[in-house]
Amino acid sequence: MFPARTYTSFDEGDSMALFGRNKTSVGLDIGSGFVKLVQVDHSGDQPEVTRVAMRPLLPDTIVEGEIMDYALVSDTVSSLFQDLAIKGSAVVTAVGGHDVIIKPIQMTRMKDSEARQAISWEAEQHVPFDINSVELDFQILDPDGSGVNMEVLLVAAKRELVDNRMALMSDAGLSTNVIDVEAFALHNALEHNYPEAMQGTVALVNIGHEVTNVNILEGGVPILTRDIPFGSRRVREDLQRERGLTAEEAEDVVQGRNELPDLDTVVVQAADEVGVGIERAAAFLMTRESGEGLGRIYIAGGGARIPGMEQALANRMSVETVLVNPFERVPVNASAAVGMDLESAAPMLLLSLGLALRQA
Repeated sequence: MFPARTYTSFDEGDSMALFGRNKTSVGLDIGSGFVKLVQVDHSGDQPEVTRVAMRPLLPDTIVEGEIMDYALVSDTVSSLFQDLAIKGSAVVTAVGGHDVIIKPIQMTRMKDSEARQAISWEAEQHVPFDINSVELDFQILDPDGSGVNMEVLLVAAKRELVDNRMALMSDAGLSTNVIDVEAFALHNALEHNYPEAMQGTVALVNIGHEVTNVNILEGGVPILTRDIPFGSRRVREDLQRERGLTAEEAEDVVQGRNELPDLDTVVVQAADEVGVGIERAAAFLMTRESGEGLGRIYIAGGGARIPGMEQALANRMSVETVLVNPFERVPVNASAAVGMDLESAAPMLLLSLGLALRQA
């Protein structure tokens, strides 16, 4: 089993020197609702969070993962870095969604250098995109194995997706050596804070603004990732439509700032939709040799903070469900949080922390 931080990413330039040049790194999560930033200092015995901040984006600035207003997002990112006076840190961001494929495959056992030569041909058998239009990388999951075949984690992302993210960073006046994969960064942060999650079969469920990412892990290895077209935005819209709330009132309820009678009815409906997505993602587990079902569910993201969501999902799935705290085992400097309630916002920051923790 390989820890999540060793999984592959799409590197630009000499990424292996990333932490040799920089004692601090910044994880930048550009989501459809917020731009979230976590800065980590790596100079001590263990990583320490030194800055945490987030900025909201206007509605529909990013729709289904596609940036509709590049200038607005670029300006938001740039102003966030300027306001925090962050300079000289390595910036790590990520791509995800339907244009990123993560798939365990089997290849004839060979050396890493030989596998790198063969991976394009192998990818053609598994990637539903024009192989000439994607960035490819891989990780051998059992390098010390002796069998004829070896387990390989294949990663492919449309080149346009990676190029667009690099261009956005450049427009914001930032440079980055590494474009990570969202599912891997989430996994990295989970492993750092909940090492017990690397045993058995678990689901890491990140309930975002528009999309919920389900990552199934078996023995600490991601064996399936899937996106569900559901997020906290749906709950807000349901509250406005069914309860007659304004957008601001719905936001306050979702954030837990105001109580609403019978909110549990809406939350149970939301948990059911997430639960169906998890069940569909995990259905193939029973076809594997181990035949092991889910032992635990870890939830993160803005939707995980909806009052009652953790318990509603646990009831729906009949599986222990844990609301993730990305700072469970990562020390946070007393002055790190900028204009925010860190305890309340914590579940939204798992991805940005995972990016900041990444070691090339």
